[in-house]
Amino acid sequence: MKVWVLGSGSRGNAVLIDAGGSRLLVDAGFAPQILAQRLAAIEIAPESIDALIVTHEHTDHVRGARGGADRFGWTIYGTAGTIVSARELRDAGAIPFRPGDPIAIGTLDLTTVTAPHDAAEPVIVIATDRRTGARAAVAYDIGCVTQPMSKALEDTDILVVEANHDEAMLHHGPYPPVVRDRIAGRRGHLSNRAAAQLVRGVSHRGLKHVVLAHLSESCNTPALALSTVREGIASVKFTGRVTAATQDGIVGPFEPGSKRPAAVQLDLGLL
Repeated sequence: MKVWVLGSGSRGNAVLIDAGGSRLLVDAGFAPQILAQRLAAIEIAPESIDALIVTHEHTDHVRGARGGADRFGWTIYGTAGTIVSARELRDAGAIPFRPGDPIAIGTLDLTTVTAPHDAAEPVIVIATDRRTGARAAVAYDIGCVTQPMSKALEDTDILVVEANHDEAMLHHGPYPPVVRDRIAGRRGHLSNRAAAQLVRGVSHRGLKHVVLAHLSESCNTPALALSTVREGIASVKFTGRVTAATQDGIVGPFEPGSKRPAAVQLDLGLL
């Protein structure tokens, strides 16, 4: 299994999971031409992706879904609430599922769990490679950590998890109080400190990579997110790698037992 974060933040999110030729895209929050460019950078043809699963209907997660389905033939999956809330998903013939329903994409078995976020029917996604047992999870756009989520994330090898904001930076940042309250609320976004608590709670010997995603450009920095999470999980003797995803670059591949991945920074000026 290999995982790449193709970009993560308020301007777009997409994660690619490759399990021996079975390829799944989690969210398509960039325009199709940007997704195609980023996939080309890791030598993946967009037409080779078997399916796209959408975590929720916000634009930074679905912007390229309809275009990707039309241009590249992707089959789209989303919860019924997500599809009803996003016309582009309905127009693309997205296949509905209920949180918890088993979904098989090639050699990948998918599990979804309801996520606490201000969307219609959001989920986190856990993918298991049926051949090897390797497990990767994408858990972002979550305002708090629920017991079912923690249980589902206990045995992952690769965890992409939200570390959206530093609490002090959010409090003193540019947003009006109503927006700050929404971000910090139980249906908003995880802080760095909350992300560390989540990772500490699900850490185990086999967890090789933690990728911090959806970092705020106004209320966080990669260095601060990394230091807060690393300090927060020091007591569990975590032996894997912690990496911060970026908005406009690729990080990966992440593999069970692999070395630290290098970031690929793209020049998007010609797009």
